[in-house]
Amino acid sequence: MSNEKKKSGGALLGAAFLMATSAIGPGFLTQTATFTGQYQASFGFVILISIILSAIAQLNIWRVLCVTGLRGQDVANKVLPGLGYFVAFMIVLGGLVFNIGNVGGGALGFNTLLGIPTKVGYVLAGALAIIVFLVKNAKAAMDTLTKVLGGVMIVVIFIVIIVVKPPMGDVIKNTFAPSAGVTNLFPAILTLMGGTVGGYITFAGAHRLIDAGITGEKNLKEINKSSVMGIVIATIVRIFLFLAVLGVVVKLADGVTLDAGNPAADAFRLGAGEIGYRFAGLVLLCAAVTSIIGAAYTSVSFLKTFNKSIEKNENWWIIGFIAVSTLIMLILGNPAVLLVLAGAFNGLILPITLGICLIASQKKTIMGQNYKHPMILLILGIIVVILSAYMGVTTFVSKLGSLF
Repeated sequence: MSNEKKKSGGALLGAAFLMATSAIGPGFLTQTATFTGQYQASFGFVILISIILSAIAQLNIWRVLCVTGLRGQDVANKVLPGLGYFVAFMIVLGGLVFNIGNVGGGALGFNTLLGIPTKVGYVLAGALAIIVFLVKNAKAAMDTLTKVLGGVMIVVIFIVIIVVKPPMGDVIKNTFAPSAGVTNLFPAILTLMGGTVGGYITFAGAHRLIDAGITGEKNLKEINKSSVMGIVIATIVRIFLFLAVLGVVVKLADGVTLDAGNPAADAFRLGAGEIGYRFAGLVLLCAAVTSIIGAAYTSVSFLKTFNKSIEKNENWWIIGFIAVSTLIMLILGNPAVLLVLAGAFNGLILPITLGICLIASQKKTIMGQNYKHPMILLILGIIVVILSAYMGVTTFVSKLGSLF
């Protein structure tokens, strides 16, 4: 019995780290460093509000999926027959394109850390992620690796914070009363929310819990705990990275900006010298590998209920997904246009998937006769759908317009 509890506890923590490390990819690091350089201490307010909105979205989605024991595509099909195929297509397409970027981020991490050439780095990053799914108990290995690498990121970034000494008084003040102005920060808030729970990210942990058999109303307490834990882990990394970059930015002379190509690594270099630069490479590598794993696992989990052979050969499909992502990165080198569109496309997915889950939460034929979804979560979830839909449409239109 105690062994079963230990196994269940490992899956709960693993699901939380899988969700968090899926969010903490190369784009997450770049985004945080860029916004910190732009808004400085006021970015604390952006983190605070986006995390509240992200937690609302994730709690709603995880409750619906894990209580029913149905994955996202299956819930969608029950809401409207055929809708699940559309959702799966969007998630898998977004996951593939983002994974191409994650492979590129892994190569950048290898280059920054060890000076390894970029093309070799693509192969090494993809190979590292593939190895996880070649071992006998792949899901346990995935849980362990995401926890270890997630912990490494937190420790390394914290060391840089100690070195650069960010202005904590200014951070606390601006977190609750931003000097940059609330309306000016609105686009950044919505961008961060999409980067934390958009696309496949929020489903990563929920699908992991379903695979581990942690479902039903009897497990609601554990499901909620794991969901919140995932958001908290992602938030800790976001705050630590923000503080590390801010400590550098406030000490820079007027007019000096971070390198747009790799702002996080540049901040670490300016704040902690050559060793700081190497630390940035280690953080980038950990972020990329865990995101590759999360994107591949979650994308394939959206396909496996459609065909028994996919479910039976799940690990090989995940390996194939990673291999294709790596190959495309090798061929294209720098898929900038794809990544720009994918980032905007990802913003369109959250309001659709969250909206589907909110509709499902009110249907007894899906949730069961005795389940009652908290009214406060429903109302707050509707607000998040409206806000994220506005962000998704406006961002996608503007990004599309800038490309043509």
